[in-house]
Amino acid sequence: MRVKICGIIHPHQATAIACLGATALGFICVPTSLRYITFSQIQTVIAELHQLALNIDKIGVFANSTIHEITQIVVGSGLTGIQLHGNESPDFCYQLRQVLPEQEIIKAIRITVREDLQQTDDYVNCVDSLLLDAYHPQQLGGTGKTLDWRILQDFQPGLPWFLAGGLTPENVVEALSQVHPYGIDLSSGVERSPGDKDLERVALLLHHIKREQ
Repeated sequence: MRVKICGIIHPHQATAIACLGATALGFICVPTSLRYITFSQIQTVIAELHQLALNIDKIGVFANSTIHEITQIVVGSGLTGIQLHGNESPDFCYQLRQVLPEQEIIKAIRITVREDLQQTDDYVNCVDSLLLDAYHPQQLGGTGKTLDWRILQDFQPGLPWFLAGGLTPENVVEALSQVHPYGIDLSSGVERSPGDKDLERVALLLHHIKREQ
């Protein structure tokens, strides 16, 4: 199972999380976010990962950015994937795929009710993976709000998908007993404060997941 720890800011925490066994790191490229990381900071983190030969997916999280802005950051920093967490259309995703054919594209969909899952049908042919997150009227993610997992029990979109939204080391086993995602995405559930990851909680999370596999 892929385990993505999102909202990375500090290089030493990024390397530690990679060493603990997470499979992906998320970098928030949205200036209004409490977990925003600058282009130069991303470069510093990725340089440290490379220096230590730590092979882990490096995902930039964008919301309503232009293709030009995304491309500049992705190519210049060495990100291996892009997560689109705004109102990006399927056509936008398709155009981005033409510009960045080598990077994984993940489209986040914010879910409130079962009917919201119908949105995922539009993206099946233009992205590599989906991410289902809890809806919040003011925040795009990292809210700590949990999805209603019951509406996802029969969810089979035809491509890999991540479960996000309020996951913690304490509830991840329960979540995975109800739904069967390809991967999970956490931010606030393993933090002391926005962007400051609690490595003990990350280790506990990975321990619980490994025990269930």
